[in-house]
Amino acid sequence: MATFATSDQLLVIIDPAARQTDGESVRIAKDVLSAGAAAKLCLPEGPEEFARALDRRGSRRPVVIGDGRALVRAVTLLHRQRELAGCALSVVPVGDTALAESLGVPGGAVAAARAVLDGAERRLDLLVDDSDGVVLGALGIPPAPGRAVAARPVPIASGRPWYRSLVRTLASRPARLPAVPSPCAARLRVEVDGRTVVDLDQPVVTVSVTPGTDGVASVEVRPLSVGAEATPLLASGRSVTVTGADFRYRADAAVSGPVRRRTWRVAEGAWGLVLPAGR
Repeated sequence: MATFATSDQLLVIIDPAARQTDGESVRIAKDVLSAGAAAKLCLPEGPEEFARALDRRGSRRPVVIGDGRALVRAVTLLHRQRELAGCALSVVPVGDTALAESLGVPGGAVAAARAVLDGAERRLDLLVDDSDGVVLGALGIPPAPGRAVAARPVPIASGRPWYRSLVRTLASRPARLPAVPSPCAARLRVEVDGRTVVDLDQPVVTVSVTPGTDGVASVEVRPLSVGAEATPLLASGRSVTVTGADFRYRADAAVSGPVRRRTWRVAEGAWGLVLPAGR
């Protein structure tokens, strides 16, 4: 595990979404990093400028200030340039911090920036799919449904007789309770290292795949059950293939698809993330 000195030169790429979401955390992170190292700041306005800044990093260590999408973008760019193995990434999470924190990065701007300066590189596994997409933290099929939109309240009655009559009629009706959504089942074939875990004749509620640190991914399949909750099917392996009718999937923070077949393979120790020493 490589450790870093505060004298290292840094390329600090500040994602535009982070500047809009939490400018104060961005400012704090910049101050801590600039006080502890020679830091060159880049403020890209979009994905193309983000890619150019990362491509021109030279010998500087790249530091991404942004959310999970910004981190995935950086890893994807380096992976497709085949430069991921020789580049240790750092991140100061701003905005949605869930992905970075799940990987071991501190959530606060100060703690995360200190980890950039004083931390150590840890090699992590990566899921790479057959379209050259990457998964850092977790893969979910199908994606979790969005939140329901709340209904607007009925306005207070005005002085018009017809309006008061309408409101009384609506109020006299029994309130409709929102329907409880049934599990969203899908018919998928899930294969791990060529072995079928579940086939198309068994509807499933969810499939989750998580890369580890030893070249093996953990797979959990939850079949649809009537009555008691079904026992999840567990498997592990180096490749996972899912086949089904136009399914979507969530890779980290992004939803992709629909596709009818996708294979993910584990790339062992494919990328390096700077974490607090000892983690």
